Amino acid sequence: MQMLERIHLSIIREVEKRGSLTAAADTLCLTQSALSHSMKKLEQQLGTDIWLREGRSLRLTQAGRYLLGVAERVLPQLKLAEERLQQFAAGERGTLRIGMECHPCYQWLLRVVAPYLAAWPDVDVDVKQKFQFGGIGALFAYEIDLLVTPDPLFKPGLHFEPVFDYEQVLVVNRSHRLAGADFVEPEQLSAEVLITYPVASERLDIFKLFLIPAGVAPRRHKTIETTDILLQMVASGRGVSALPRWLVEEYAGQLDIVPVRLGAQGIAKQIFLGARQSETDIDYLRAFIAQARQLNSVHAAESGR
Repeated sequence: MQMLERIHLSIIREVEKRGSLTAAADTLCLTQSALSHSMKKLEQQLGTDIWLREGRSLRLTQAGRYLLGVAERVLPQLKLAEERLQQFAAGERGTLRIGMECHPCYQWLLRVVAPYLAAWPDVDVDVKQKFQFGGIGALFAYEIDLLVTPDPLFKPGLHFEPVFDYEQVLVVNRSHRLAGADFVEPEQLSAEVLITYPVASERLDIFKLFLIPAGVAPRRHKTIETTDILLQMVASGRGVSALPRWLVEEYAGQLDIVPVRLGAQGIAKQIFLGARQSETDIDYLRAFIAQARQLNSVHAAESGR
């Protein structure tokens, strides 16, 4: 006899999210008595409590916390499966949901999406920027299908492929004292205002691969969320930044900025696309990765001219 059903998992998740049986019942379109009866019956069948009452509130037991974890993993998968099956039934392929874990990668992504949409007219693309710098959890939670990141975490169940090579460079105003240098050393940035995206310093390449190993800190560190404004600040002489060379060169025709190599050897980076291992054979997902690789080949050819 089946004891644990989808509705039980939904109830546990909603009670935890909403804070009460009443609110959960409203969300799930159940009466509170039906919800209570369903969970009481499950507890009897399992032989253990799921909640403990503390005054007017409920606290999950160890068994309840375990089931909450199951609900957080299983329910998104079931929802995605239903959506995919409905799309198959309608003769559609579905939606490719892409999460961004890289601020400047958005401009790169636009270059990939345009030809991809033309080649796959029955696939929609949805970009989830709210997952910036937290994409691994979104992949495991089935909230996105592909993760764009320069810093992959190779975990069981996930697959990452490098699709685009680039160099991380310093960006300065064309009249800046470092503008004509072949490369800069970390110590030369100790007197500079460094402008970056609002990300923890230890996750920024300019810090973790360049400044921190040398024991150097900039005179001041400012953060700006948008690429356009960040580069406007650099162009106006308000500070320096660090971005992919291809992005700097793209803006150089509009703004008074130039790239300078970080260190004699430079900082080589790659953009990776990550997906769940079990889904890497989906045709339209593979095609997106192939399109990204093709862009890399074109970029390499143009850079080698």
